[in-house]
Amino acid sequence: MSGNKPMAEFKPLNLAVVTVSDTRTEDTDTSGQFLQEAALAAGHRVVAKALCKDDIYKLRALVAGLIADEQVHAVLVTGGTGFTKRDNTVVAITPLFDACIDGFGELFRQISFEEIGTSTLQSRAFAGLSNSTAVFCMPGSTNACRTAWTKIIASQLDSRHRPCNFADRLLQKTENR
Repeated sequence: MSGNKPMAEFKPLNLAVVTVSDTRTEDTDTSGQFLQEAALAAGHRVVAKALCKDDIYKLRALVAGLIADEQVHAVLVTGGTGFTKRDNTVVAITPLFDACIDGFGELFRQISFEEIGTSTLQSRAFAGLSNSTAVFCMPGSTNACRTAWTKIIASQLDSRHRPCNFADRLLQKTENR
C-alpha cells in the first residue's frame, strides 16, 4: 500500500436551507424540500430551514445569523439569483463573504449549459466562505438545485471526496469553539 492513503471517513455536516421567494410556501417549496432531503440522504444534518422574502436586508440578516451560528457548517440558498428586479440574493449575500468560491458559479453554468443551453447565461449562481461557513447560492428551480447538489455540492461537502473537499475546513468552525 505504499503511497496509498486510507479511505477517509464520512463526517456529517450541519446544513441550513434557505429558500428565497416572494411566492413560495412550505407546501410549494419543492427546491428547498429537495435540498433538505438530498442533504439528509447524504448523511448530513439539516439544523435550520427557512423561507425568506426576496428582500435584501431580511435575507442578509437571516444568512448572517446562520453564518454566525457556530453549529452551521454550510448554508444552501435557493432562489433570487436571476435578473428580475426582485432577484436580490447576489446583492444581499456577497458582502458577507470572506472569500468567494468562484469555481462554483463557473462550473454550475458549464454543467447547466448542457441542460438548458444559453439560458444558463441568466444564472448568477455563486458561492463563498464566511466565518468558516460555506454558502452556496443557486437558482430557485428544483432542477437547478438538483444539478448543483448532485454534480457539485454533494461531493464538496463529503469528507471522503478526493483530491479535496470543503468538509474538514468547515468542521474547524465547531472544533475551534
